[in-house]
Amino acid sequence: MAESILHWLALLKLTGIRHTNKLKLLNQYSPLQLFQLQKNDLIALGLSAHQAAGFNQKLIEDSQSLLAQCRALNIHCIDLHHPGYPSLLREISDPPLLLFVKGDPACLQQDQLAIVGPRMATFSAVDIAEEFSYGLSERGLTITSGLALGIDSAAHRGALNQSGKTIAVVATGLDQVYPRHNHDLAERILTSGGAIVSEYVPGTPPRAGHFPRRNRIITGMSLGTLVVEAALKSGSLISARLAMEQNREVFAIPGSIYNANAKGCHQLIKQGAHLVECVQDVSSELVRLTANLQAPKKPKKIKKIESQGLFLDPLLASVDYEATPADVVASRCKLPVEEVLTRLTILELRGLVVAVPGGFLKQK
Repeated sequence: MAESILHWLALLKLTGIRHTNKLKLLNQYSPLQLFQLQKNDLIALGLSAHQAAGFNQKLIEDSQSLLAQCRALNIHCIDLHHPGYPSLLREISDPPLLLFVKGDPACLQQDQLAIVGPRMATFSAVDIAEEFSYGLSERGLTITSGLALGIDSAAHRGALNQSGKTIAVVATGLDQVYPRHNHDLAERILTSGGAIVSEYVPGTPPRAGHFPRRNRIITGMSLGTLVVEAALKSGSLISARLAMEQNREVFAIPGSIYNANAKGCHQLIKQGAHLVECVQDVSSELVRLTANLQAPKKPKKIKKIESQGLFLDPLLASVDYEATPADVVASRCKLPVEEVLTRLTILELRGLVVAVPGGFLKQK
């Protein structure tokens, strides 16, 4: 097995050949066979002389240090032909050659639902993400997301709060946690029997182009993708588009017409995504795709977990686009109600919020 993995690692490290072309080569030969072919045979497959020269013994030898690093970090290497590779992910047009996995690789074989949304989500959206994650985890689904702040973190927390399994697909090497703020959450995922997955070798830093490619793995491993919030130009809409291209179910939660982060969900619904108002809307659709969904153990109200607006104004961000009572705003901001009422009045004078029966709502 080690020899086989070495050849997969060497193929991954091989430069000068596009990922799609590597996949085409694998339709004809295994990595071991490719490195055993003569240069003329490789050229006959459509490679240039320079590309063919890359299939050399030195690259395999260099890959031994990478394999040793993975073992030292307790990282599993699962190649595209391995029986432990996620079967749904193998079906997409450009699956990763290798998956690097920390935690339990068996999670990758479980029925998954992707939950995605923005980093700078509204308080209500974060609550909704946790509630849906909790409820869907209770029904036997493994929740998959991207370990980012905002909706991703809420999705992971919801599954963990239900003692369920969750998978984080990241855009860096597994020797680091990005963002660093989520280090404790990453540890909790691992100690709870979940997994952290990447297609990037250890030592790979976060790069902008890695995140959209990471999204195809999140949606590719999942039966469907639930979009909690999305602006019209956002990574969440990229994920939804990928899920559609992969012939997976797409679910979207509607929001206020004044919330820019809801417009992407509304667009998805117009395009045919399932409009979702409760957990049952998702589970009833997925039940035809898998026989493993379970009913909740007992009906109960899902406990909402207090959210932290790390990058938003602590008071204005606490007011939703629907009527938000002053005591709810005070609870979210951890401020006295009297101070909250004073500051809300100032915000109202500035045209940022408006007083309505039942509380305050954010202006467009």
